[in-house]
Amino acid sequence: MKLKSILTFILLSICAISTAQDQLPIRIDDSKITSLREVVDTSLQLKLEVALRSNPEWKKLIDQKKMAVGIVDLSDPGKVRFARVNGNHMMYAASLPKIAILLTAMDAIDKGELKETSEVKKDMRLMISKSNNAASTRMIDRVGYEKLEAVMTDPKYDFYDEQTGGGIWVGKRYGGGGNTNREPLKNLSHAATATQVCRFYYLLAYGKLVNEERSKQMLGIMENPELHHKFVNTLDQIAPNARLFRKSGSWKTYHSDSILVWGESANRRYILVALVDDANGEQIIRSLVKPVEEVLKKEEALTKY
Repeated sequence: MKLKSILTFILLSICAISTAQDQLPIRIDDSKITSLREVVDTSLQLKLEVALRSNPEWKKLIDQKKMAVGIVDLSDPGKVRFARVNGNHMMYAASLPKIAILLTAMDAIDKGELKETSEVKKDMRLMISKSNNAASTRMIDRVGYEKLEAVMTDPKYDFYDEQTGGGIWVGKRYGGGGNTNREPLKNLSHAATATQVCRFYYLLAYGKLVNEERSKQMLGIMENPELHHKFVNTLDQIAPNARLFRKSGSWKTYHSDSILVWGESANRRYILVALVDDANGEQIIRSLVKPVEEVLKKEEALTKY
């Protein structure tokens, strides 16, 4: 009887751990959450580079530093793997950095610096799901540039670091008028690097942005994007049942997208980020999903043997 009780306890514990890792935010011991920069996987990195460079158009853009891509494999929550091409190359990212406004607002709300009114909650959703510029500007005005910069450079997150090429930055309203606070390296108003955006989603997936409660709230705001282009256009076709958490951006030749894909099984759970400076950028980003998934599938097959 005693042995049966012990076995039951072990089985229940395993089920509890499995359930916790199957949900978002992912719950695992903090000791298993590491700096994303330290988990660059050599094999995944090589396969990503081969896949991207096999396309002549993409190879040219990568060599010209007009294309940056980052992927994070979340199929095993306790052993995350990361790969990137031009990961620390900062580019103009249009509306993608609105994720910085969302995090800053959540930080301010949690600290009692911003009241979480129905108007604020509505604007945060409009800003992310529809990339509404008026809502984004209202949120910028509520938190201010000083707060935005403080959160992005906070050592807790380190989303903008001059020593590693910059990162995520919002220093201009999404509309005319008002002062600006451009980032110091390239004088960009709305900037991002693939690595830093991957880190944003990575910490979000593990409930480490502000805290677990606020991370869960942010995931709710970012889920079910209402703009079905770029990554989402392809995923709507190949993974219609996957949960998608996303923010994209476009302006002139600058196109960007970022997404956390949470499939029904662990085989389709990953983060994908792309920044492209090219007139054909929207189509390029659409076309990235399938080869990236092939890279991840090959890696999964290799780890079984």
